[in-house]
Amino acid sequence: MRLGGGLLVALAAGAAGAGWWLLAGLVLAAVAAGVTARVPEPGDALVDRVVVAVARLAEVTVYAIAFGAYVFPSHREVAAAAFVVVVAGAGFAGLKIPTIVVRVVGGLLLAAGLVLVALCVVVTPVTTVGGGLQPPDFAGVLVAAVVVLPFLRPGGRENAGLRVLLLGAVAVLAAFAALYQLGSVRLGLSLTSLRDLLSAADADALQPLLTAVAVVATVVPALAAGTEVRARTGVRGLAGLVLAAVAAYLLPVLPVLVVAGLATVTELLLGVRARRYSGARD
Repeated sequence: MRLGGGLLVALAAGAAGAGWWLLAGLVLAAVAAGVTARVPEPGDALVDRVVVAVARLAEVTVYAIAFGAYVFPSHREVAAAAFVVVVAGAGFAGLKIPTIVVRVVGGLLLAAGLVLVALCVVVTPVTTVGGGLQPPDFAGVLVAAVVVLPFLRPGGRENAGLRVLLLGAVAVLAAFAALYQLGSVRLGLSLTSLRDLLSAADADALQPLLTAVAVVATVVPALAAGTEVRARTGVRGLAGLVLAAVAAYLLPVLPVLVVAGLATVTELLLGVRARRYSGARD
């Protein structure tokens, strides 16, 4: 469920820096997610709890910005801040969506994504200027990988490697379709580039469906993230939710994506450390 909400804004952010090499960044992120799929959760030390909370709060802020941009574009900042307070706050208070509902919704989002990819590939794109393949920008590729990594990590340990492979393939297909239809320049220009993508594919009739997808793809993972913040921080996590609401109102999406990615990398390193410490103790 993380992937849908993240791709709403991460593809544009990645394309702005990496161009067509966004695809290489996605592959790198998928490999990293697959290699670390079985890394355990960080421990219960203060630094572990803080890092996990920061990672989840940054993800919530990304979902909030995406929600505001796609669902209430005329009042994006206010809608984003309200999203954090209402949705992540509900998760923090203990509201949970049944697992079966999450799986069904995830399947529907996957189907919607594949339909969008098919539309973009079938329709001949309008000629774009300055959107061809440029020499690789390794910094741009690395940033693209970092900002997408949090949304490619599987939610559980069961069949984690297979699920990462599926998520990575979906992300690469979606990015290729967007780059093919819009070009890297146009894709990277707008926070809501997927709306431009539907217009370019002569599928404006599906704009209401995209709005519904944006709601579901952001609300479900934000609820789960709010629950995890409460589990890691207790009542003190309310201060984090306030900061996330302020960030959603004030900040552009790229720095929030970078914070989410770096926090995820740190979380993985703490998980590796926890596993080594556990093995050495045994």
